[in-house]
Amino acid sequence: MDGEQFDLEAIKSAASLKNRYEKQLDAMESKGLQSEFVKEAVEGSLKNLAGGGKTAFVIYGDPQSGKTEMMICLTAKLLDDGNKVVVHLMNDSVDLLAQNLDRFSTSGLSPAPINSVEAIKKGIFDQEAIIFCKKNGRNLAALLEAIDDAREKGQSVDSVVVIDDEADFASPNSKINSGTKTPINEYIDTLIGKSGIYIGVTATPARLNLNHTFDNKPEHWVRFPAHTHYTGQDTFFPQNLETSVNFRRVWLANGGSETEARSAIIRFCVTVAQLNQGDTSDNYSMLFHTSGKKAQHEVDTATIEKLIQDLRGHVGPVFVALAKEAFDVAKQLYPADSANALAAYVIGNISKTRLFVLNSTRDRNALTGSATKPSSPFTFYVGGNIVSRGVTFDNLLSMFFTRDVANKLQQDTYIQRARMFGARNKYLEHFELSIPQALYNDWQRCFVFHRLSLKSIENKLEAPAWVGDRRIAVAAPSSIDQTTVQVETGEMSFAMFAWDQELDVIAAAGPHSIASLTAIQKIVGEDGLPSYLVEFLQQYDGQGKLAIHTSYQIQRYKGDVMDRIERRQGFLGNNQLEPVKFPDGMHHVRIIRNSSGKARVFFKIKDATFTKQVV
Repeated sequence: MDGEQFDLEAIKSAASLKNRYEKQLDAMESKGLQSEFVKEAVEGSLKNLAGGGKTAFVIYGDPQSGKTEMMICLTAKLLDDGNKVVVHLMNDSVDLLAQNLDRFSTSGLSPAPINSVEAIKKGIFDQEAIIFCKKNGRNLAALLEAIDDAREKGQSVDSVVVIDDEADFASPNSKINSGTKTPINEYIDTLIGKSGIYIGVTATPARLNLNHTFDNKPEHWVRFPAHTHYTGQDTFFPQNLETSVNFRRVWLANGGSETEARSAIIRFCVTVAQLNQGDTSDNYSMLFHTSGKKAQHEVDTATIEKLIQDLRGHVGPVFVALAKEAFDVAKQLYPADSANALAAYVIGNISKTRLFVLNSTRDRNALTGSATKPSSPFTFYVGGNIVSRGVTFDNLLSMFFTRDVANKLQQDTYIQRARMFGARNKYLEHFELSIPQALYNDWQRCFVFHRLSLKSIENKLEAPAWVGDRRIAVAAPSSIDQTTVQVETGEMSFAMFAWDQELDVIAAAGPHSIASLTAIQKIVGEDGLPSYLVEFLQQYDGQGKLAIHTSYQIQRYKGDVMDRIERRQGFLGNNQLEPVKFPDGMHHVRIIRNSSGKARVFFKIKDATFTKQVV
């Protein structure tokens, strides 16, 4: 433009990064993604930051429900609001680090994200920076040392914001009961400092609560709701085991034998063939998760490779048997299609197969960020702990899951292993989960207990009750702060209310009916009997498993126990559960009242425990 003069201030003002948050929301919407759920989580987070100073809280949402998009938008908002350095902590997996770096990089967010090694080399701590760092001692120590060096050199390094992905893994102090700290916990605590911000992000927040990690408080937690296209617990683990499912569920009668694995591979390949009829040519993946041991990964790999070679041979009795099995499977699964054509697709394309082993050996050696994006019609993944958390498998069409434990399933770990969760609606009816039935039932109970616990958070309880039983542990015992936690014998109680004789009339008239609970709720109110419990028990309506008792008056207690109707050991012993009257009772609701006309609703799951942090 003729006559235009150099204007440094105008250039700087025009070049300044503004409205990054709004731009990210617009980008989501332009891709057809729902942004309202992200807004809800980001705005909830900002309320926690309004007071300034050191802050620690948790954002929790369902596994694979879009938390990465939320973290991108949250990072944009934090930068817009003047925070300079945002450190994203990732589990110690190169695959996961690469996957998240790629997602952030392609989002167009400025400044471009970099890993901690590059950040240390460039020494950019006095500028805006988005830094990704693996949760291991070496990387965290190096990052802290570089920040300290920058401050000693006079650089203005603001307090950092730490966004901790999969926050319940590695970050909690598993030495809390010995009076010491684990190195990673101490490094992160030092990184937060006296004025930093800690935001833990996870689908399984129990350990963060029971460990009291970085002094986070449940009343400040933020719920990240799943988008409407999400397929998760309700889809794969309905609360009632009798409910039919909308995907293929194959029971492994022999625990996942080689024969069962080969059959599952054939079904996967035939399903890909059906989905890729005509001009369609999409790539799909199958995940084998059978063990955390690398030796078993070698067995799984050998099974897959042997079947592929047998199909590629085109001659011999083994090939003929497999071709015939592909034909029979196609005829059974897709009777409206040509079974010969589907079998021909499998045999004609089996040479395009890709196989990835995702374990610690791979994690230490050469990797690429695209490993979890299927690169052929038939892409197979074999892995253990590394595939258990955080890693998203695009176009996952089949999961062969046999990873069981001899004693207790750890609830948070098994919830995170549900890699089939996500936006699977496009091909849900074709998705297959192959699993031993007993393991599925245990896995489903993990989710039922987890949902009940999360509902107690949403009901604004300061001390959420985490539910487990003889087979399911809430979290690793070493991470539970025994000085601030109490384990109750399966009881949960709610707000006190004035006793009304009509409540016994209702209970006696319908001791197995949800309608009775609804009628009781109208008298005692939402605080006295929360809707989430009524909704949870809906699945047992009219069954003997639901036991609604008439009230029980306590008499022999004194002081606060009598006045507040609270007792650490609980009130519902075997006699109060009335086993003769309710021989099949599993879920018990009983009102306990005192002589002063006050009462509380108590809920007990037989053989279960409720663990909570003492307020």
